[in-house]
Amino acid sequence: MSADLRLAWLLTRGSDRREGWRALLLAVGAALATGLGLVIAALVPLEGQLTVPVGGGLLDQPGTRAGVIAALLLLFIPVLGFVGQCARIGAVHRDRRLAALRLAGATPAQTRRIAALESGLACLVAAAVTTVFAVLTLLRIWRHPDPAAWAGIAVVAVGVPVLGTAVSALALRRLIASPLGWVRRVRPARGPGRLFRAATALLVLLVVYVAATPVFGNPLRFTLGPLTIFAMCLLVGAVAVWLTGASARQLGEGLAARAKSPAVLIAAERLRDDPWAAARTHAAVLLVTVVGSGFMGVRQVMLSLLHERGSHYAEPVGYYENGLNLTGLAVLVALVLVLTALAVGTAESVATRRRGLAAQTASGVPYAVLAKATLLETAIPLAPATALAGLGGLTIGVWSSSVASEHGAPVVPYLALLVPVAVYAASLLAAATSLPLLRRSARPAELRYA
Repeated sequence: MSADLRLAWLLTRGSDRREGWRALLLAVGAALATGLGLVIAALVPLEGQLTVPVGGGLLDQPGTRAGVIAALLLLFIPVLGFVGQCARIGAVHRDRRLAALRLAGATPAQTRRIAALESGLACLVAAAVTTVFAVLTLLRIWRHPDPAAWAGIAVVAVGVPVLGTAVSALALRRLIASPLGWVRRVRPARGPGRLFRAATALLVLLVVYVAATPVFGNPLRFTLGPLTIFAMCLLVGAVAVWLTGASARQLGEGLAARAKSPAVLIAAERLRDDPWAAARTHAAVLLVTVVGSGFMGVRQVMLSLLHERGSHYAEPVGYYENGLNLTGLAVLVALVLVLTALAVGTAESVATRRRGLAAQTASGVPYAVLAKATLLETAIPLAPATALAGLGGLTIGVWSSSVASEHGAPVVPYLALLVPVAVYAASLLAAATSLPLLRRSARPAELRYA
């Protein structure tokens, strides 16, 4: 293990400017994870009702403080997904180094371990820098921090690099480096596995249970509101992910048979060869679309009720608006992270296929055709899935409105329909960021490394 760590350190020191981009993206993800963890570590030891100078009053009471901690914990999911996506970025020089390690006698597992340790080193530097600035900020706000807070800070500072290394190793588990100088990832051709189907079945049972509650009561006696919304978001997201893979196969086969444009034909053939790649790449985007659409619907309903019945609540309207704005900020941060991960994933896909792209360019395929095909790979399967995710979020908002409205017609949260449109446009823009890399990767000179 020490030899692998030393090799990872030497490879990191010897990396060039192109490799620096991968390390920088990993450091950004690790810094975000460290920041979230440090905030949680500082909030967990707090007990009872306090007066916290930050947070707009949301951190003063134990109930709202626990909600803030839960929201920060949920943000770990897109952050770790972003770190794993960045760890899989391949570049020409990195491929050569991995091939050299294989020629020197390293096993495929050892090669993956060294690549994961490279990511861990970048996470270690980012975690250390973030921890230093966070501690200085904490000392300015909190003169005598609790010893449990210091213990939590130490755990986060050590745990984030370890977690980043573990996530990178998980992301690289199917990577195979050849001594001949190329790297590929073996991907399963089948759809979602048993775990995905079992989780979807459990979510369906929960939604059926909630739907039957008005008739049969609530024998389990737990709070249905937040849990129901959370379960419905996960269920709609799971269905949207399944629709992405299923529609990618059907659309790929249909477009390949009827395509008159070379770009459409290339995109259709790629979707038909690996339809579930789009589902894996767009899963986080679809889940955030569902959550964002549902949140916009719930936010519209709650603001309407607050302005209508503000005098019936214990706290002023601004207190509740601060909570909604904080939740919206968390959703926006998650959206930015998943869109960045989508851009990184598209760039990684282009870098992986650079020799095939170079062969197409050498055979006379224009760059404009390849660029259009790359964008269509994102646009075609994402369109129906995003529409379904948006409609699911709108349904959640309408359901929330019907539950919250005691009299009169429920508020129809039309603002929720703007979320899938905005996410779809932002996803295409994120995929378009890989086009400069496509121009460099599609040069016929890349055939020298085939």
